[in-house]
Amino acid sequence: MWRTRRAGSVRIGLLTEGGYPYARSEGSAWCERLVSGLPRHEFDVYALSRSARTEAAGLVRTPSHVCRVRQERLWGAPAGEPFRGGRAARGAFREGFREFAGALAGGGTERRADRFACGLYALADLAQECPGALPALLRGDEALGELEAACRAPGVRPVLADIVVTELLAVVDELERVLRPLSARWYGPAELGAVDVCHAVSGGPAALPGLLAKRFCGTPLIVTEYTVRAREALLAHRAAGLPPAVRALLGDLHRLLSGEAYRRAALVTPGSAHVRRWQERCGAPKERMRTIHPGIDAGRFARAGAAAEAAADAEEQAAHAEPTIAWVGRADPAKDLVALLHAFHAIRREEPRARLRIFHARPADERAAGYLGHCRMLAAQLFPDEAADAHAVGESPVSFEEIGSPGAPEAADAYAAGDVVVLSSCAEGFPLSLVEAMFCGRPTVSTDVGAVREVIGGTGLVVPPRNPKALAGAALDLLRGPGRAARLGAAARERALALFTVSASVDAFRESYLGVVAHHPARRPALLDAQGDPRPFTTPAEFLAPGRLAPTPAHPVWAPVPETARP
Repeated sequence: MWRTRRAGSVRIGLLTEGGYPYARSEGSAWCERLVSGLPRHEFDVYALSRSARTEAAGLVRTPSHVCRVRQERLWGAPAGEPFRGGRAARGAFREGFREFAGALAGGGTERRADRFACGLYALADLAQECPGALPALLRGDEALGELEAACRAPGVRPVLADIVVTELLAVVDELERVLRPLSARWYGPAELGAVDVCHAVSGGPAALPGLLAKRFCGTPLIVTEYTVRAREALLAHRAAGLPPAVRALLGDLHRLLSGEAYRRAALVTPGSAHVRRWQERCGAPKERMRTIHPGIDAGRFARAGAAAEAAADAEEQAAHAEPTIAWVGRADPAKDLVALLHAFHAIRREEPRARLRIFHARPADERAAGYLGHCRMLAAQLFPDEAADAHAVGESPVSFEEIGSPGAPEAADAYAAGDVVVLSSCAEGFPLSLVEAMFCGRPTVSTDVGAVREVIGGTGLVVPPRNPKALAGAALDLLRGPGRAARLGAAARERALALFTVSASVDAFRESYLGVVAHHPARRPALLDAQGDPRPFTTPAEFLAPGRLAPTPAHPVWAPVPETARP
């Protein structure tokens, strides 16, 4: 039996949630760029879909070195046959879930992480030994009773003291969906046991297959986060209006799951110092962390960046007759367009001819569409249509334009339309729109949230969030000082080209893959001796060397051939 893959290649199990290979959103774009940028390595994609809308978008076309794509749903009714197991399976479930629920409820706080891990892996063992058991039992009376007992136990948090049955049902329903990867048939020697390294795109449910591959197959795990999954879950639960007890239990579920993923990972790669601080609070070991910024395709913004650089070189720095502020992004309450509109109201008092152009993506759901409609109404109230004289048609100084419309066929056109680009968010992870504005050579004013200060460095102005007065003052400074604005824009473009390109990100991940595989070889049965230790020389050193080498036998002549591989 011979290797079919190229010499020098690494086989990577890419574990995703709600993104690649489903939709062409920015959340999945970095995965697509990573896979496309490593054609000499092989990828197996294990994807978790969050909703029917995710799957309705269809799969993107994957390159030839993506060997297979496996999918599992985190929504809808669980798939598979109904479970009709015996007392042994139910007893094993009660023991494992008792530890799991006790960790969520907070009893025995000093060893919650250990109790969580013990319960999680007990449930994983049950799910693999008895297919279909875990989803059915999580929706049964045993789970409800154990969770209620954990919430009533001495020493738990007061918020759980008055939890009611409907809230318990909501929690176990969410637990069943989040834990579905435990029941996936992905952990055999021909699946995740055949890859050299698992790469999870978050510390949430996407990390579960990686944790089980490490437990059952010894496959090392890398966890990458550009936004902290545990923090995202907390914000989503609050926005959904869940009761406090439900938020407490589900929030701890994501915190404990992320902490377990960080502790078990061979390498944790945060996308920024902001994310790194969150991960360290959740238990990520500092000695196994490496910051890798997301890579963004600079080619899409090359024309706008070159035009800005040429204008600066030609000293075209006179103030425009209609100074324009641009905002580009997804309409969402976290983007705080309300504060931006109030800031622009203050700007208009100082610069009556100023304009605000809001370039937004198509709303992804009803919530985003409702927020965008609210902002349009506020703009109409703050800025009634104005006319230059009695014979002119009135026009609002604020416009809402969808990216892809004639006014902004592409994102680069939207950034180029503004003399100053503003980021007004009250919450942010890694500010991708800010990096894109930097690639376009635009001067920026940003709120100090998330990784903004780390990204912008000293090449833009940063103000406190939820402070329209400060936002207006900084924007006016740049509108009235075009020379300073041009210098900041040029410096921002140079910084973006140095730190945030696709090639820099792909090179960092390539090094990470090779380093992890070299220091944490997968413990496959064919490569272990009778004591379970790796056999020496089963993976020759030249296997990791780049270059076009001859195919290598699966079992080199100097290594004992396992009994299962003999004819």
